[in-house]
Amino acid sequence: MDFEKLFSDFTRLKVAVIGDVMLDTYWWGKVDRISPEAPVPVVAVSKKEQRIGGAGNVALNVRSLGAKVSMISVLGKDDDGEQLTKLLQQNSIDTKYLVQSENRITTNKIRIISRNQHMMRLDAEVTTDMVKEDEEKLLKAFENFIAAEKPDVVILEDYNKGVLTENTIEKVIALSKKHNIITAVDPKRKNFFAYRGVDIFKPNLKEIRDGLNILSDSVSLDALKDMHLLLKDKLGHQISLITLSEKGVFYQQDNNAAIIPTHIRSIADVSGAGDTVIAVASLVFAAERDARLMADMSNIAGGLVCEEVGTVAIDKGKLVQECKLLLN
Repeated sequence: MDFEKLFSDFTRLKVAVIGDVMLDTYWWGKVDRISPEAPVPVVAVSKKEQRIGGAGNVALNVRSLGAKVSMISVLGKDDDGEQLTKLLQQNSIDTKYLVQSENRITTNKIRIISRNQHMMRLDAEVTTDMVKEDEEKLLKAFENFIAAEKPDVVILEDYNKGVLTENTIEKVIALSKKHNIITAVDPKRKNFFAYRGVDIFKPNLKEIRDGLNILSDSVSLDALKDMHLLLKDKLGHQISLITLSEKGVFYQQDNNAAIIPTHIRSIADVSGAGDTVIAVASLVFAAERDARLMADMSNIAGGLVCEEVGTVAIDKGKLVQECKLLLN
């Protein structure tokens, strides 16, 4: 496999990420006393940082691999929304198709950290489904995006915050099919079976077991093939890509199926690995239409980001080197 050429091909791809984008805020400080007002620690804040979170992290991963990416989502008309838009733009992510809503606030997760320990997390968010007015604005933005960009891939990234309603999911998939755009999904429990007809369905093992009410904890190839068939019966999708945590990934397309084990790594933090997996899988499949290569490369990428502390986008150079080393 000529990985240099493959990664060069990524730069010609146009991608939309649709879903729950959010702001991740970090406050670092020092604790050396208890509050006189209540038995809680006083954190003397010394540093603040804001990062792109949620579906935005998928867009960051797509962009770091060289593809052109547009973020399609709904933000509140608030300071957090403005800040998040600015961060996306600073990272060369297209924000033309973001929708502002009078009915919602921008999701902001504030983490308070002292001595590398999380003291508290504050979530400012609305998690109810979007109102019809916002739904229509989002779908119109998506139609405009398709007309202007003629994209190769649409990634639906669901964090259960209400942007991906059943109606929105159905319309986005139908529009994508009509225009021959590949669809890839990272689902959550609430709308698990709403993604009918997608190309790539990427849950983790726990989400599969919860969604299908499977009590067995077997991770054998036969058990995973059965899960794929049960999913296919409900979704009619093309490819299952199931992340298995430390056991690697499973993929199945038609009769081709395999468990691809993880490569030995020094794991520092698993947060954000799923975002990296769906981003890499979508681009590889769009470029090569090869489900095995897609699973192999996204498995390597997921492991690589787990070596870093915190949620980070994949390093393109490292991924190229690892693919050459492990797959050739």
